[in-house]
Amino acid sequence: MSNTSTTEATEASGAAEAATGASPSRRSLIGWGGAGLALGAAAAGGAVAMTRTGNDVDPTAAEAGAAVAFHGANQAGIATPVQDRLHFAAFDVKTDDRAEFVEMLKEWTAAARRMTGGHSVGEGAYGGLAEAAPDDTGEALGLKPSRLTLTIGFGPSLFEKFGLKDQRPEALVDLPKFPGDALEKARSNGDLCIQACADDPQVAVHAIRNLARIGFGKVAIRWSQLGFGKTSSTTPDAQTPRNLMGFKDGTRNIAGTETDRLKKFVWVGEKDGPDWMTGGSYLVARRIRMHIETWDRTSLQEQEDIFGRDKGEGAPVGKAKEHDKPFLKAMKPDAHVRLAHPDSNDGITILRRGYSFTDGTDGLGRLEAGLFFLAYQRDVRKGFIPVQRSLSRTDALNEYIQHVSSAVFAVPPGVRDKDDWWGRALFSKEA
Repeated sequence: MSNTSTTEATEASGAAEAATGASPSRRSLIGWGGAGLALGAAAAGGAVAMTRTGNDVDPTAAEAGAAVAFHGANQAGIATPVQDRLHFAAFDVKTDDRAEFVEMLKEWTAAARRMTGGHSVGEGAYGGLAEAAPDDTGEALGLKPSRLTLTIGFGPSLFEKFGLKDQRPEALVDLPKFPGDALEKARSNGDLCIQACADDPQVAVHAIRNLARIGFGKVAIRWSQLGFGKTSSTTPDAQTPRNLMGFKDGTRNIAGTETDRLKKFVWVGEKDGPDWMTGGSYLVARRIRMHIETWDRTSLQEQEDIFGRDKGEGAPVGKAKEHDKPFLKAMKPDAHVRLAHPDSNDGITILRRGYSFTDGTDGLGRLEAGLFFLAYQRDVRKGFIPVQRSLSRTDALNEYIQHVSSAVFAVPPGVRDKDDWWGRALFSKEA
C-alpha cells in the first residue's frame, strides 16, 4: 500500500472519495506538540475503483486488485463480491470510558477508510520521526488494495457497557446451545468484531493488525480466524466454490445484485428495531470443524447421499445441472441440502459468506480444518436459529462435523461520508 500524500491521493485518477479522519501523529504521541494530523484523502488504489451502492456490486475489476468503495448505505463486506481470503477478529473492550471508546471508533473508521483505499495508516510506515513508532506497520507497502473490505459488528456483551442496555436490538439474541455443539469459550463471543476480506492474505492481516494496534489499551483481540478458499459466492453466474469436503456450497446464495432478496432477508428495515440498526444486518459466525479423515474414507455414494448433490457437477439428486431446481423428496430425509433448503424452513434464507480453514494438526495427526461459517440475515431469530435447530437434530452431515466456536453480532449500517464513522448512530451522544 502506498504512502501517498493527501494532495497526491486527492488528485489520483482512481480516486473514489476524499475523506479525513482524526488519528494521533507521532509528534503528539511523544509530546512534541500538535493534537494529531488528519489522515488525509482515501483515494482508491490500484487501476480502478470498484463502485458500491447500498446494494453493493460491480463485480468487475477484481483482477486489477481494485479498491472497494468504503462509503455506502450498507457496510461493504456483506453483499460485496466475496474475496478469496479472510482475517476475522473478535475483540473484548478493556476501557470503561465511553468517550475514549468512541474516539477509538473514529480512529478505526479513518484507518479503515485509508486501508481499503490502498493507503497506509496515518503518516505511514516510514519517513517520520525516528524516535517514535510508525503509524503503519508497513507489511502492505507496495501491495494493491486487493478489494479489501472491513466490516464491524457489535456483540451482545457490548450493550452491557457504556449505558447501552436500552439500545440492544431484540433481534440480537444469545444463540441457544444446539445439539452436538462443543463450543470453546475462549474462541467464542466478543464485544465487537472486525471482518477483513481481501484477495491478498497479507492485506487482510495488515488491516486487523493495525486496528488492533490503534485500539491498544481500549480493546484486545479475544480470538481470531484466518480463512481461505471462499465457500460461497455473492456474484451471479460465478463458479460456485467447493468446501473442504469437495462439494459445491451455497448454490442459491443471495447475490449482491438481488436487491429485493437483500431487502427481504439481509438488511434491517426501519420498523425492525432500534433506528441505529436501519440498513444494518446481523452476523452469525461459527467455526465448524470437519472430521476430514473420516470423511475421506467414506464412499462416494454415501457422500453424495449426505449432501443431496452429485460431487462432480453439483446437481441435485435426479437433476443434470447444478442450478436445476431441486426435487427435495428425491433426496434422503436427512440429506443436508433437503434440510437446509428454504422450502424445508418456511422460506428462511440467509446470505452465506464462509471460508475454509486449516490450522495445522490436532496433535494426533488429524487436520484441524473445516468451515468458518459466516451468515448475514435480517433477524437471527427468524434466520440462523430455526435452520440450525433443524440441521442439528437430523442432518446426516453431523457425523462428520462439529461446531466448536460461535458468536453473533449486530452489524450497523454503512459509513455514509467523510464525516460519518462506525457506530455513530448508536453512540449519538458523541456524534
